[in-house]
Amino acid sequence: MKDYSELTQLQLDAVKEISNIGAGNAATALSQMIGRKIDMTVPQASIAPFPQIVDIVGGADKGVAGGYMRVNSDMPLGILFLIPEEQAFFFLDFILGSPSGTNDSWGDLQKSAFMEVVNILAGSYLNALACFTNHTYNPSVPAMAVDMAGAILGEVLQQIGEVSDYALVVENIFIEEEKEIKGYFFLLPEPQTLENLLQALGVA
Repeated sequence: MKDYSELTQLQLDAVKEISNIGAGNAATALSQMIGRKIDMTVPQASIAPFPQIVDIVGGADKGVAGGYMRVNSDMPLGILFLIPEEQAFFFLDFILGSPSGTNDSWGDLQKSAFMEVVNILAGSYLNALACFTNHTYNPSVPAMAVDMAGAILGEVLQQIGEVSDYALVVENIFIEEEKEIKGYFFLLPEPQTLENLLQALGVA
């Protein structure tokens, strides 16, 4: 596996471009789902060493809500969406159009709404990847967990098996009027997938 700790500007631009397109597609789909306009921005999109994932969201002991799915492809990978616990219910208020503080527990409605958002985000980013790489990506049904970031990541690693040394990291900010919620979207490639992906993008 190559050392991807220092990407070229061309590689960074390719990752950011895919992320921006995915965010735009996701914002459109979310707006249609809830019947209100939601914008998404991608302040940062990068490739980071795998052990840094938990640090990005605040450390292994950080409480988070997470959604995970496996993606079958000739370039297989996992997808993980994490949002800090203190923002998770604000996020549900945001998505469900509820007054602030309405959602304070994980009932069926809250879980369903969260998983639908994970589906939309994953589908939007995978569609962007497919357009750029001409590869097909088939995601599984997502699984959800609310726990410490380290525990969720450990469970994901058990499901994936062997993974690359690096993950694609996309910081998402969801914006509706003056409300902003930050979440993190991770693409977790299996060995060789990341290099193949960059080659397919023409920036390996």
